[in-house]
This record gives sequence, C-alpha cells and structure tokens, in this order.
Amino acid sequence: MSDWTEKYRPRTLEGVIGNPSAVNSLRQWAKQWESGIPKFRAAVIMGPPGIGKTTSALALAGEMGWDVVEMNASDQRTGKDIERIALRGSQSNAFGGDGSYMPASKGKRKLIILDEADNFFGNADRGALSAVNDLIKTTKQPVILIVNDFYELSRKSSAIKNGTLQITFKRSSASSMSKVLMKIAEAEGVEVEPSAMERIVANASGDMRAAVRNLQSLALGEGRITEEMSMGLSQRDSRKDMYDLMTAIFRRDDPGSARRVMAEVDTDPETAELWVDENLPFEYPDPGDLVRGYEALSRADLYLSRVHRRQYYRFWAYAGDMMSMGVADARMTDRRSRDRIRFPMYLSKMSRSKSVRAMKKAAVYKIAVAYHTSTKRAASDMLPYIKGIAANDAEIRVPLAEAIGLEPEEMAFILDAKPDSAVIKGIYKEAAERAEARRISSQMARPPAAMPAGAPPEAAPPAEKKPEPQAEAPAAPKPARKKPKAEADPPGGGQRSLFDF
Repeated sequence: MSDWTEKYRPRTLEGVIGNPSAVNSLRQWAKQWESGIPKFRAAVIMGPPGIGKTTSALALAGEMGWDVVEMNASDQRTGKDIERIALRGSQSNAFGGDGSYMPASKGKRKLIILDEADNFFGNADRGALSAVNDLIKTTKQPVILIVNDFYELSRKSSAIKNGTLQITFKRSSASSMSKVLMKIAEAEGVEVEPSAMERIVANASGDMRAAVRNLQSLALGEGRITEEMSMGLSQRDSRKDMYDLMTAIFRRDDPGSARRVMAEVDTDPETAELWVDENLPFEYPDPGDLVRGYEALSRADLYLSRVHRRQYYRFWAYAGDMMSMGVADARMTDRRSRDRIRFPMYLSKMSRSKSVRAMKKAAVYKIAVAYHTSTKRAASDMLPYIKGIAANDAEIRVPLAEAIGLEPEEMAFILDAKPDSAVIKGIYKEAAERAEARRISSQMARPPAAMPAGAPPEAAPPAEKKPEPQAEAPAAPKPARKKPKAEADPPGGGQRSLFDF
C-alpha cells in the first residue's frame, strides 16, 4: 500500500488547507518572478512540523510550471555541496523533465528548496551558512527555505533575517482537516464514523501529516473505521503538554488531577521541575503559599538528587508526586495569578546558546589537536588567549585559520562576529589567495615532466653529452700476506691441532 501522505499531496496551492493568507503571500511572491528578479529573491516558510510547508512549496512549483531542485536533511549539505547543487543551479536556465530547454526569459524557472534549513549548520554541514548567504544574495532563480524555528536560523545571519520574505504557516483547524480526511477516505472506499473522525483529528493536534497516517493505519485491511477502533490512538498520540500540567498544578485546586496529568506528560521529572520552579513565584502571590510550594518542590529536588546518586529510579515517582500534588496542595489562600504560563528561562537560554556551545566545542577540539593537548586544557588555558590575540592582531587571523583548520563559523566564534560579516569573509578570501599562490609556486618549482611517447624528435630537449669512460689500467696484484709463524702449516702438511695455536 502506498503512502497516503504522498498519494494525496496537493499538486497546486488550491489544495493546501488552513493557511489562506500564507498561500496568497507565497503566490504573490512567485508571480513577481514573471517580470524579473523581485526585491526578495528567497522566501522562508516557517511553522511547526506537519502543517504543509514542504507541500506548499512543491505545490507552488507545480502551479507555476517550475522545475524543482530540493535539498533536505538526508542530503550532504556542506558549503561545497550547496555551491555545487543549489548555488550553481540558481545561476543557470532550466531544463524540463523531458530534456527540453527553455530560458528564464520565456518563463521557465527552477525552484530551489532547502528543507529543514534551521538544521543546516551542524558539524556535518560545515560552510553551509556562507553558501546559503551567497545563494540568497545572488540567485537568479526562486529559492525557498523551510524551517521550524526561524529564530534559530535568523540570529546566525543578517542576510537571512533581512534579505528574505518570511511567511508563517499555522496549524489547520479541526473542521478543515476533517473535510480533507473524509475526501481521502471516500477515494479509498473506507467509511469513517463521525465520532471516529473527531478522535483522529483531535489526536493529530493540527498535524495534517499525522492525521493522514493515523487514518491509513486504521483503514489497513478494513472497510469501516469505528469509534472503538480510533480509541486505540489515544494512548499513542494524545499526550498532555507542559502547559496542561502547569494549569493542573496551579489553577484547578485538585491535587489528584495534577498527579494524573503529571503521569500523562511525555517528559522527564527534571524538565517538569524547571517549569514548576519558573512559574511558582508568579502563580502563588501569597508569601505563605509560596513558602509551602517551595518546600514541596525542594523535597522533589532531594528525590531527584538521590536518583542520580544511587541510580534508583523509583524515586522519580516520589519526585513527581511532590512537584505536582505537593505543590498543588500548598495553596491555602484564594490569591491567584491571571498571568500567562511562562516557559523556563533556563531552557530558553540553553536553546539559544546551543549553536554557540557547538562552535566552541569544535574550535576547542581543533586547538587541542593542533597543539597536542587535552580539550579541557585547550578550553581553559588556550582559548581565552587565542581569542584575545586574534581580536587585537589582524595579521595573525589568516595564519591561525590555516594552522588550526578553522571553518568560517568557528573563526566567527573566535572573533565574536557573525559568520557572514565582512571580517570573516576577508579572512577566508585572503586564505584562498595564499593557498592559490602556494599552489602556483609549487608548480613552477617542479622539474619539467618527461616527453610523452610519440613526440617529434625535434621537440625533445638536446641530451647532454656524457664523457666517454676511459679505460682503466689493470690493478697491480696485491702481495701475498705472509703467514705468521704461529699460522705456518705443520710439518708434513697435515691438519693442525689445537695446541699449535
């Protein structure tokens, strides 16, 4: 059985549901290419997974009659790969699927899609950022970047933040999803009870891809989907999130309910503790409630420390009870907060510094290898001085990048600059010029190669005349060595005994 998500993927933008304004913005941007290169050569489609971002990009290409060049997370996406595939493709005209050639002046274009672009810049995608920046600035073909977290992408590059058209997609409504799923079921000859359809849509939580796959899994080998069959999805797909847990702890006055929601949340107790700690001072304005709440939370923290110290994970249950039921039971007054639930600041800071920490780790490892030391010593004793010297001495930056083998992103970390800044580009431009000069000088110093076989005799260089060897006089015979008296042969020419020596 074929995958229904691919089988029923919309071929034009008319089939994309739930985001009419975003679809119109995408279509208007595409039509600007009909009259030349628009202000924004690239568009960024952002939003949570499964809401139709990639589908909309492919549907746009089908509606406009464009060919597609796609690079996703399964491809090798280093800087050289992007230059070879996307950047070079963005500078040339298009060939149709049948091999026919049509220049861009007649309307034929290629749509270059970079999927999951916010995950481009790990260790496996080195040099990708500068290549993407060049692509955005110089492309002659439309480019679409598909991301889940635009902040993670835009903070690394001002070109992506200011030089692209940002289009936000949101989760589809339940009614829109139900209509599409009913059409798919009718096309497959499957009858779905209304209550079963409601449960399928509710479990998907706005993820259209998940809803279609749930429908296909229930319809496998069946002609009718009942509500009882759809109830099997609840345990697998219907999960409480952290906002539901915070609401149950702080705003329901039901410690038992808070404990049940804690058991249903798909997270570890350490993460739940961060959420409770972040929201407790705002949800309990009364000092007495706040003290009692922190007493319960501190006991939960003690249980978590015993888990790490003793490796006894049954203490997780005690910790979960104290941070959910214990904190909820700590309220003794009617003073409540009307503010929103807050995301933990610690998790937010760690998420924002993830790429910085990855760059530091990569740079420290290269420093340790280059100077034959440990990564711990390179991080504590060498990295601060290297950063200070590179910041104050511009002449050492290029030799430093060549000696250690730093990538542009790692050099940007060393100098506290953006990878697409003029300083970083100047360093690697000079490094490339030096490498080319060394290559040319090495070729000039290399001896001339031997003439190939079959070359005309006059083309060969004149051979040097070697002096003819002169006849050597016969060597005079060496005089025979006179044997000492002790070595003289015994009388009669017989064999000597041991006593003769």
